Amino acid sequence: MVDILAIGVHPDDIELSCSGYLLKEIHAGRKVALLDLTQGELGTRGNVQIRKKEALEAAKKMGALSREFLNLGDGFFDNNKKAIEPLIVKIRKWRPSIILANALEDRHPDHGRAAELVGRAAYLSGLRKIETRLNGKKQQVWRPQAVYHYIQDYPLKPDLVVDITGFLDQKMELIQTFKSQFYDPASLEPDTPISSADFLDFQVARARVYGKYISVKYAEGFMVARPVGVSSLLPLV
Repeated sequence: MVDILAIGVHPDDIELSCSGYLLKEIHAGRKVALLDLTQGELGTRGNVQIRKKEALEAAKKMGALSREFLNLGDGFFDNNKKAIEPLIVKIRKWRPSIILANALEDRHPDHGRAAELVGRAAYLSGLRKIETRLNGKKQQVWRPQAVYHYIQDYPLKPDLVVDITGFLDQKMELIQTFKSQFYDPASLEPDTPISSADFLDFQVARARVYGKYISVKYAEGFMVARPVGVSSLLPLV
């Protein structure tokens, strides 16, 4: 059982978009597991073996309990039973209080589809008539309390902003663990929109922008597909 299950459709989605928050919660003693829906096998740079090695190294640096890969098929997965059932198995395995998932809409079409897929699986995971098994044993139903969607390439207006001041340097270290994907002056890989030094500068700048929303130095933004319910507005101040 974990406090947070962070899900990304590609290895490095989590590190780019919500790892500052995850580092903060792990530092506070909370348990985090990571799940990649694909291996990022269609990416221009690197390959499956390299990206998996980088992803596992990043998870270790972060302090996550586990990182798993569903191998749903980069670019070709659909929001259907074939993709949902193995995702339900993982949700019921980890029994998270909350799930962090891909952006609701974004430049990469996989991101929005993954967001919808995770939201649907989180709901269906709580239905008793959907039976799943793990290691031959029937799983108990589980529905997380909420699904929050991190923001990726598109500069979307967040519904929630979390202070990550004090954790940005560690976040940038996690991002740069993916040497095959991001700026490395010694790399012989082809250039992509995310492989320049400017892209790393953008990550810092965006953290500053989100921090300005709540008058802190650095922050990460999240969105919700349905309203957030609270018992009082005062704790939100």
